Amino acid sequence: MRAGAALGLLALGLAAGCGGQKPPVQAVACLPVEVPSPADPAAGMVWIPGGTITIGADTFFPEERPQREATVEGFWIARHEVTNREFEAFVAATGYVTLAEQTDPSGGAARGGGAVFDPGVHVRDWSDISAWWRLDLAANWRQPRGDGSSVAQRPNDPVVQIAYADALAYARWRGHELPSEAEWEMAARGGLPGASYVWGDEARPGGEIRANHWQGAFPIEDSGEDGHVGRAPVGCYAPNGFGLYDMAGNVWEWTSDGWGPQGAAQGMRVIKGGSFLCSDSYCHRHRPAARQPGDETFSTEHLGLRTVWRGPPQGP
Repeated sequence: MRAGAALGLLALGLAAGCGGQKPPVQAVACLPVEVPSPADPAAGMVWIPGGTITIGADTFFPEERPQREATVEGFWIARHEVTNREFEAFVAATGYVTLAEQTDPSGGAARGGGAVFDPGVHVRDWSDISAWWRLDLAANWRQPRGDGSSVAQRPNDPVVQIAYADALAYARWRGHELPSEAEWEMAARGGLPGASYVWGDEARPGGEIRANHWQGAFPIEDSGEDGHVGRAPVGCYAPNGFGLYDMAGNVWEWTSDGWGPQGAAQGMRVIKGGSFLCSDSYCHRHRPAARQPGDETFSTEHLGLRTVWRGPPQGP
């Protein structure tokens, strides 16, 4: 997909609402994170029993309809999104170069870089939400917002600016795969079938914000009421019923499923989970049923991954 069309797709999950700014509140202590050994495919994973589950929702956005049943075998899924530190270990071991870091020396169509959320700098028509993004040729997983940004002091943030092939390469290095949409949604629901959110049916139970997403006047200001502005380190919010962190918000995650009847053939995959750019008032996609199309060849600062292992149900 051309960069302009891909930037347009990014707008589908963004918010256009507003809310009053409030003092930031303290998020829960973030999860201590270690780099699992690639020799142990079950390290850092949680076992999800197989079964039949209803996925999708009939009460939110059209792309989530209709609700449908899916049956999956038991599987292991990563406790949290893949971090910068984990991806760095993969790169150090393999010499892998992501699509965002690649350029075409012949001047052909291939280009590096990725999408960066940057409203207010060049937006003249606020109704054109694709203009809230820019393609930054210097953006990649090491510097997610281009020159001047760095992950050096953010090892436990989820890795971003990851195209589908990059996500798959990391997963297979670990002996893993990317989850199907049904696997991802079963894991995200945490044993609460039919609930609107990964924690239940209330957006803010008891007034508590349970995920890293946008509060404040979108897209002008993220108030940080949830304790973070932009990406948060993994595991800063309470886990779901299966002990999985950040299945809502923080960053979108790749799945292996194609988007639509010919999605995979056309280079489009389902992404799940919402991101730090989701607001309650419009985007509202930090929910288990929410889904969006992701261009396999494109990377952004709000899209990462988590992996699954389809090994036997025994392990640490």
